[in-house]
Amino acid sequence: MQVLMAAFLVCTLLSPQGRGGEAWPTHTACRDESLQVLYQSCDALQDFGLSVDQCLKQVKPNINIRFGIILREDIKELFLDIALFSKGLSILNFSYPICEVDQPKFSFCGRRKGEQISYAGPVYNSGFEIPEGEYQVLLQLYTQDRSTVACANATILCS
Repeated sequence: MQVLMAAFLVCTLLSPQGRGGEAWPTHTACRDESLQVLYQSCDALQDFGLSVDQCLKQVKPNINIRFGIILREDIKELFLDIALFSKGLSILNFSYPICEVDQPKFSFCGRRKGEQISYAGPVYNSGFEIPEGEYQVLLQLYTQDRSTVACANATILCS
């Protein structure tokens, strides 16, 4: 009985649904006069940290980010899926291999369960301007067996 109670307590403390149905808190990745990026972990088991150095409507080709999380899975291969929506309509779906067995792109590729990933550095893109509006973004980091490493629902508010 004590083992069951201890297991229940641990699950309650670790799971946002265990705290009265509450989700993880909403975090601010960046904020400027005309742009705000908010995110919330959609992984029931853990939250993570993310920040963006430059919060500009005109996204530069290299933006600097900071990201940190403790791994629940080994990373042999790691993939990122991004889905962008506006007014409920799908605008963009993008998949990107971050860690491949024979082409690790980052120093954290190959890390093991229980280790921490922290990345601070550039994310390269083609540069673009964010049109006015409200956008929803679903970000998913997952391993080669589709196990979730991190998941976030983000909102971009641009005026």
